[in-house]
Amino acid sequence: TSFSTPKKKKRDDGMREHVTGCARSEGYYKIDKKDKLKYLNNSRAFAEEPPADTQVRNPPLPSARRSEQRRLLSSFTGSCDSDLLKFNQLKFRKKKLKFCKSHIHDWGLFAMEPIAADEMVIEYVGQNIRQVIADMREKRYEDEGIGSSYMFRVDHDTIIDATKCGNFARFINHSCNPNCYAKVITVESQKKIVIYSKQHINVNEEITYDYKFPIEDVKIPCLCGSENCRGTLN
Repeated sequence: TSFSTPKKKKRDDGMREHVTGCARSEGYYKIDKKDKLKYLNNSRAFAEEPPADTQVRNPPLPSARRSEQRRLLSSFTGSCDSDLLKFNQLKFRKKKLKFCKSHIHDWGLFAMEPIAADEMVIEYVGQNIRQVIADMREKRYEDEGIGSSYMFRVDHDTIIDATKCGNFARFINHSCNPNCYAKVITVESQKKIVIYSKQHINVNEEITYDYKFPIEDVKIPCLCGSENCRGTLN
């Protein structure tokens, strides 16, 4: 039994018609450059002519239109839930901050870019624990020689512990005349602590807020150096 090579048949569009009905069964064959050009020209012409019943319902918007739409959406959404919108923006584009030595106490957090008033600066990140666990950890931190504990009360039942698991927010120092304040917001049924700016903050200015410690007999001295300094943190 002998096998004969199938004859090549060409169509009007330049594509080769396979006699056996399967391209794989006919092996490798070379396509002439003229046939390639003919096919490419036909395919380009087809691509440039969209179907008559096709309508472009959403043409691409120029950058000015897109910017205007984002502004309108922000203003609308902001009126509905300003905290949630700002928190999403903070996650998308974090403020440029750095920590370095502070004239108030040890380490501090400083702005690396101008921050407008009433902006979210940073979220206070840590482990959510109960009061009982917080009391146990506070004693353990004292035994381990950790001079500072970074626990922030969210509500009556929940405390955020950033002592060993936190972000730059734990380096923010107290001030009796702060440029920021802390606020508890709810995001997806979970309470979070976010530091807001009270006023415009310049580059290299230290971020501060009032710790608002409860009044106790054993006083912690305040070193903020502001004109209206209370003298103690508690």
